[in-house]
Amino acid sequence: MRAYYVAILLLSPFHIKAKKWISGRKNIFQKIEEKLVTSEKRIWVHCASLGEFEQGRPLIEKIKKERPNLKIVLTFFSPSGYEIRKNYPLADYVFYLPLDTALNAQKFVSLVNPIQVVFVKYEFWYHYTSVLYKKETPFFYISAVFRPSQYFFSRFGAWYREILKKSTCIFVQDLQSKQLLNKNGIEQVDVSGDTRFDRVLEIAAARPKMPFMEEFIGNASILVAGSTWPEDENYLFSLFQNPMAEPYKWIIAPHEISEMRMTHLLKKWGPQAVRLSSLSIENAHDAKVLLVDNIGQLAYLYAFGKMAYVGGGFGKGVHNILEAAVYGIPVFFGPNHLKSREALALKEKACAFPFANTEAFLSAFDSINGHPDVQNQMKAALKVYFQDESGATLQIFQKMQEMGL
Repeated sequence: MRAYYVAILLLSPFHIKAKKWISGRKNIFQKIEEKLVTSEKRIWVHCASLGEFEQGRPLIEKIKKERPNLKIVLTFFSPSGYEIRKNYPLADYVFYLPLDTALNAQKFVSLVNPIQVVFVKYEFWYHYTSVLYKKETPFFYISAVFRPSQYFFSRFGAWYREILKKSTCIFVQDLQSKQLLNKNGIEQVDVSGDTRFDRVLEIAAARPKMPFMEEFIGNASILVAGSTWPEDENYLFSLFQNPMAEPYKWIIAPHEISEMRMTHLLKKWGPQAVRLSSLSIENAHDAKVLLVDNIGQLAYLYAFGKMAYVGGGFGKGVHNILEAAVYGIPVFFGPNHLKSREALALKEKACAFPFANTEAFLSAFDSINGHPDVQNQMKAALKVYFQDESGATLQIFQKMQEMGL
């Protein structure tokens, strides 16, 4: 941990996220001590970054609704989560998580003094969990997925498995994860599913009206591409240039929205491209490509799509396809999707289409385009899928109640 801190410190003058990671933790215990009110009852929810926050958000909202007097302390490891959600209104306190050392863990837990703790998905901190275990504070992992290849289950991972054994309950997404944990002597496991299903259903039901979108869409079909990287955009551009995509307009939300990236995309997509922040009654009708240059709109923009493309599949792994699929539309993505439970499930249901090259992408698009009966079947199948997979938030909350929430 200390070596990690030194590496980030050395990188910070040259990298904005590293700089925020360091500066956000400066005098962190003083900040915590000044803000917390001694007499409060608190629950601590920890997320690595923004994606995990969205996964934990339905549970936070459920707790706040059912236990309004309970204060919520929300922590992040990454600046990309903290900087965007530091003013989240349902969290009473939002902090960076101090580095996981024995002294830091003891001090943080002592200050926050939570009655329960929730770690979202993949946040296994040795010293924090050891302190919580010794204090007999219930702590949970939610929406977790486990695979035999993980370090926990290697011959050198026995000490790391102790973190899992100390937990009050691990809420996993699937039966395979439960069986793997049970096989390794970890019994306190519930198959609850993934809270992201509850979250995307909430988003779909409450999407706001967006200015000038009707003027932009007109009579066109829309392809929404979300969380894209440059390699994703090369495949999209190949389709853009193909005559069969002529009836389509495009909404593209890059994973990174720096000024340099937006300038590059405006140049790549040509004079018919316009930023979402610049969309107006004057330019909406003639625009062919809408480039999303803000955070937080993508999940709502998928609602306008006839088809969707989700990026990341040519990198470390495909991003959140549920945000698109909840609207009953087919989803395309790259080959690196094998760690995504929902990507595999929707591929099996013929509602999602991974591809590895341009020819396969164009072929998959052509097999759906102009076939409304196929798309209607997908819409019906996706509706059933989301109904079956929802409900994790309530199951987790009820278990936490049993443990004294």
